[in-house]
Amino acid sequence: MISKYVAPLDEVDRARPAHLAFLDGLAERGLLISAGRQTPAVGGVVILDAPDEAAAHALMADDPYVRQGLANYTATGWEPSRGALADYKKA
Repeated sequence: MISKYVAPLDEVDRARPAHLAFLDGLAERGLLISAGRQTPAVGGVVILDAPDEAAAHALMADDPYVRQGLANYTATGWEPSRGALADYKKA
């Protein structure tokens, strides 16, 4: 999932602790592979273990950034074949 902030960065940053707690919850459930903010800070990237685009959007619908209207997510499918995640096996 690639996010784009649709609110000023100071508003996004106020919601960031709740967003990070949300991501921690996805990690605890084995659904989060990796996540981080883009540079410059215009959005972020969240790599999920989700079967399809609809499932990924459903997971991210509870993100505080989405619920508060601070960011929008675009789903981008990806199958790692090189690098650190090349051997990642889907759950």
